[in-house]
Amino acid sequence: MRIVNYIRHKYAATEQGARDLILSCLISASMDIILMLPVGLFFLMVRDLIGNGITNPWSYVWKIVVVLLIIMAVALVKYNKQFTTVYQESGRRRIALAEKLRKLPLSFFARKDLSDLTSTIMADAAAIEQGTTHFVPDLIGSMISIVLIGLMLFLFDWRMALAAVWVVPIAISIVLFSGKFQNSFSRRQNQAKLDLADHIQEGLETFQDIRSCDAEKGYLDDLFARIDLTEKRAMQTELGMACFVISGQMILRVGIATIVLVGAGLLVSGSLDLLTYFMFLLVASRLYDPMSGALMNLAAVLALNIPCERMDEILNHEEQTGEEKLTNQGYDIEFRDVHFAYDTSETVLNGVSFVAKQGEVTAIIGPSGSGKTTISRLAARFWDIDSGQITVGGMDISRVDPETLMSLYSIVFQDVTLFNNTVLENIRIGRKDATDEEVIEAAKLAHVDVFAEQLPNGWHTLIGENGSELSGGERQRISIARAFLKNAPIILLDEATASLDVENETFIQESLSRLVKDKTVIIIAHRMRTVAGADKIVVLENGKVSECGSPKELHASGGFYRRMQELQQGALKWQL
Repeated sequence: MRIVNYIRHKYAATEQGARDLILSCLISASMDIILMLPVGLFFLMVRDLIGNGITNPWSYVWKIVVVLLIIMAVALVKYNKQFTTVYQESGRRRIALAEKLRKLPLSFFARKDLSDLTSTIMADAAAIEQGTTHFVPDLIGSMISIVLIGLMLFLFDWRMALAAVWVVPIAISIVLFSGKFQNSFSRRQNQAKLDLADHIQEGLETFQDIRSCDAEKGYLDDLFARIDLTEKRAMQTELGMACFVISGQMILRVGIATIVLVGAGLLVSGSLDLLTYFMFLLVASRLYDPMSGALMNLAAVLALNIPCERMDEILNHEEQTGEEKLTNQGYDIEFRDVHFAYDTSETVLNGVSFVAKQGEVTAIIGPSGSGKTTISRLAARFWDIDSGQITVGGMDISRVDPETLMSLYSIVFQDVTLFNNTVLENIRIGRKDATDEEVIEAAKLAHVDVFAEQLPNGWHTLIGENGSELSGGERQRISIARAFLKNAPIILLDEATASLDVENETFIQESLSRLVKDKTVIIIAHRMRTVAGADKIVVLENGKVSECGSPKELHASGGFYRRMQELQQGALKWQL
């Protein structure tokens, strides 16, 4: 069981995958040993020829047939266990990785960029898959077979056996010594790949801005420099590995010379017979060939350390957990002396306390960087707070499973995420089991029908990657339709109308007014007219609540809310 646990941790494997890998190594060792049967058969034929001659050739014919059948049977089993089962394990590994990512707090993703995670899910998983199919079983199998063959050689003649195997530990030590250097090379190569992937992705996402600023040449110069660096790092990694592997393989070649010299000396002195000498030469040729391949496999296994470390970082990261049963009494959201920082260097919220009551609209306003969006993220437990408490209907959300908690929330962000699917299916994300009629009903509440029915295929029109075929207002209405379809008791609106034109904002404001009835609503907004109809306004400044009350009360107090009203009203009068 300890070996199984080690393999699970080392190669990010499931328990079944670890057991399959152990079995694959044993079968690989068996295959290497069985491949010695032709050598043994050849030795017996030579012995008979030197002795009394071969009196019954057919006896060797059927022996050859049997050996071939055995090799074929073991090869078939080896292929199944070494490849088929490991590919199945690769599928389980990726599923386990996706499940793990689903349970991680968003604080983890804040420290990772998209190309890094994509590289782990795709490239690192593929590297481990290749390692556990081609390198690890063959390496372990070779080592087991070499040890067993070496022990058998010592039974024949310890002097010749020592002459044959003394080079093996030295060659292995040389390659093992390369591990530290390989890790360094691999990290630098991996970082160069990630930087290149980041730069390519950044270019694809901002191509319009690059062209509008006539910055193509600068971008391409930087891109070519990163490509050259990635190529250079790859060559350094390969060269560094080759130096150690080739050195180890050269040492193995010395072993053959040792056998020839020691055997010749023993043969001349009469302490070794010719047949035994021939047998050692024959076995050595079979011993060093797989050992040479084992050194290459060993170097490849050492190179797996970095992908395994990156995979392990995800699989062993602390998950957000909690009870799957909701115990809330109502849907009031209360922040009690909440402190939070995205990292230890800068505090975002510093002792924030307020209550967003059910049946009321609570607006959060404040200057940029004051922590408004953080409030909405913490309320839905996208992040866990550092201290204090957040409750929903008296229930501490830090003790509730995040997925269970999300059943209480409908969230409309300023930046809408859509998929390259139909209008209907993009809305159905709000509730996967909804019928087409229910989806269309929710869509009409959000005025999606105004544009959806004009599309080439109506509700079944593909809208492109992230809704590229739609305008910003149309994409936002689909997001609101999702919220209508989910019909959750708590609504979080984070700058839902900040980037819209007047016509689309009017449509969406009307949709939102229908959505928020009889629910607990928190609105994050910069525009004062968006929050003018709120029941309560909470003003955040420097991570603290500086004002709290109704719009009328805050206007009378002459604080931040009133200043923002006056500034925005003045801006409406500005002309070119």
